[in-house]
Amino acid sequence: MSTDTPKSFFKVVTPAEALELLCRVAAVDSEVVDTVEARGRVLAEDLRSRVDLPHFNRAAMDGYAVIARDTFGASPGLPAYLNLAGTVEMGREVTRRIGSREAVRISTGGMLPPGSDAVVMVEYTDETGDGMVEIQRSASPWLNVIQVGDDIRTGEPVFPRGRRLRAHDLGALTGIGVASVPVYRKPRVTLISTGDEIVPVEREPRPGQVRNINQHSLAGLIAECGAELNDLGVVADDRDDLRRGLERGLAWGDLVLLSGGSSMGTRDMAVEVIRSLPDARIFFHGISVSPGKPTLYAEASGKPVLGLPGYPVSALVIFDLFADPLIRALGGEGRPAASLPRRTVRAVLDTNVSSRTGREDYVRVTLEGDGRMLHASPLPSKSGAIFTLVKADGMVRIDLNREGLERGEEVEVLLF
Repeated sequence: MSTDTPKSFFKVVTPAEALELLCRVAAVDSEVVDTVEARGRVLAEDLRSRVDLPHFNRAAMDGYAVIARDTFGASPGLPAYLNLAGTVEMGREVTRRIGSREAVRISTGGMLPPGSDAVVMVEYTDETGDGMVEIQRSASPWLNVIQVGDDIRTGEPVFPRGRRLRAHDLGALTGIGVASVPVYRKPRVTLISTGDEIVPVEREPRPGQVRNINQHSLAGLIAECGAELNDLGVVADDRDDLRRGLERGLAWGDLVLLSGGSSMGTRDMAVEVIRSLPDARIFFHGISVSPGKPTLYAEASGKPVLGLPGYPVSALVIFDLFADPLIRALGGEGRPAASLPRRTVRAVLDTNVSSRTGREDYVRVTLEGDGRMLHASPLPSKSGAIFTLVKADGMVRIDLNREGLERGEEVEVLLF
């Protein structure tokens, strides 16, 4: 059991400090999967090519394989005439060496005959009918040819460890004969919602009750991070129930996400219950960020526990800024998870936005364009209003050392 003092319950850290702590987490173990099943998985090892791609010289155009010097000086007014020496059959190895002043029909992707070093596009040729080919344009060496190893050479890096594989990547891997790849196992995330006021979506809430917004939104975001989900549903504001839920979640998963129960209200007991678990440690209970200050990060039974605020907007913004990098770090993404690239645009702010120094603010905005520049219009900042997040196109970050942003200022918008 932890020996942390009660004051550590409410230790507030900066966003940068929070991300640094979150990204210390160790990645899960690895497994080998078939390449065709690896889309969206994260590589667990650096990959190098064991072959040249292509492994033979290939035509990049339909036309005629030639020896380039036989075409030098050819033009429509003074064509070169070469002897037609056959056709390259697709998918077949060509063994006959091309001779001086010979041309061979070839299609895109076909193997160049030994000795040839260029392809003249069919548009610049004409078969004369007497076994000759008229060449109307000169070809430089290796024109319209994909040479051995042009795509990748034996021993060259293919992808680094930590890369999340895209559909394009699978094509590249199969192209160099990689039938299976080592990847990190999908991180397992247990999701627990807390609160006596939470009711299922199909139930009409009574005064003082709210439908379970966070659970369904967070489940979708967890899936987008490439993780497996164990959704334990809503746990009542009861210490024993919450402890049982946490124990189940920690036994099954690599991370437990708590939605609600992390604020400093008298009924919120997450810190106390976490501290009662084996090897518990509280890293912080608050981030100097808005929305979402009452965010909790802890460890129990050797696994991380992240407590998100209960208000929907706060919960989803904090997930985007902190839970997403944490899950991706668990899943082995190679670059520091805190600095994963985001889609951003530049825009001009339409109104003044106030802030408080010492707190990093994230303001939801809508975007409109006037043909020259995008304009960002802030939305109401209430953290319980889920539709402000739905209507928003992105967020503008206000540095914790600034007191706000001014109308007309150019800002960077983090797109959703």
